[in-house]
Amino acid sequence: MPPSFAHRITKYNPADRDEHGHYNGAEDTVSDHGPVEAAYLEAIAAFAQESGIDRLEIREPEVTGFVNFGLEAAVDGHGLAGLFPPDLTGYYDGAEVSVPVALELVRAMLRDQGAWCRLEQQDTFTVHVGWDQYLYVGSDQPCEAAVARTRELGLFAEPITASPYAADLEEPEVTQAADEEFWERVRAELAAPQTLLLEETYLRNATRWHRLTENNLDTVRAVLGPRALLTVWPDLTPDVDAVLAALPEDESVDFVWEAPNGTIRHVTVDETHHQQLTTLVAGARAACSLPLALDERHPLFHVALPDSDGVLRTRW
Repeated sequence: MPPSFAHRITKYNPADRDEHGHYNGAEDTVSDHGPVEAAYLEAIAAFAQESGIDRLEIREPEVTGFVNFGLEAAVDGHGLAGLFPPDLTGYYDGAEVSVPVALELVRAMLRDQGAWCRLEQQDTFTVHVGWDQYLYVGSDQPCEAAVARTRELGLFAEPITASPYAADLEEPEVTQAADEEFWERVRAELAAPQTLLLEETYLRNATRWHRLTENNLDTVRAVLGPRALLTVWPDLTPDVDAVLAALPEDESVDFVWEAPNGTIRHVTVDETHHQQLTTLVAGARAACSLPLALDERHPLFHVALPDSDGVLRTRW
């Protein structure tokens, strides 16, 4: 259940909205990286304090993808530098962070720096950032003092029924857990014998690739990220030239290849980059191309990692 009391917090005066609720005032739709941004963060802190919240859970984290829709340019590190290590260890679905760290995550989102997530505390509190500096806070408390403080800060806290960015829990894309039964099915496939390609999506828009064999399966399992989305594909083909020649002329694809040093790499390319791709993958041992359109993707398995108690809590 979502929190009972929800507010939309913005710098946009409701008096400057038309009959459809569209803002037509003079405020900019990007962060000022200054006092207004600081006011947003102080407002969130006030709501968290009044709700008795000192830690928040990261849900559905993502980073900059193939296309960036932010109004500001994404930055190296997705705005997470200083909060998490360069490999983003600790930034995953279900990770708990302190309120100060959560506020820095909100700052990165207000600046469109690349990272995005929802921040929640079970059914009692939630905060997330929408488009154009719209901030949404939900609590199981009315937070009247926080609402008053938000107004003192020069912002507007408008009560709403629910956030338009609230998590959709009705129809999750993935409902099968990567349990022991799943891994036994994978092991049976590998015993053919054959090699399989594993796509590990550890954050939205962030993947690692592994070539699975019967010998390395347990080693790969040990390094998979918490709550990762796992997609198992047929293996790469050693005829790299044939894969390149078969690339579609009018759509983007994920191109995956094994580099000469044995690492698995991938890049998303469209038809304008085929020549550069040929140069990039020179010397590749094997490769494949995968469609981006969901209705054209037909993997062997599509599952998500459960928590250590066996419960699947991730919301892919």
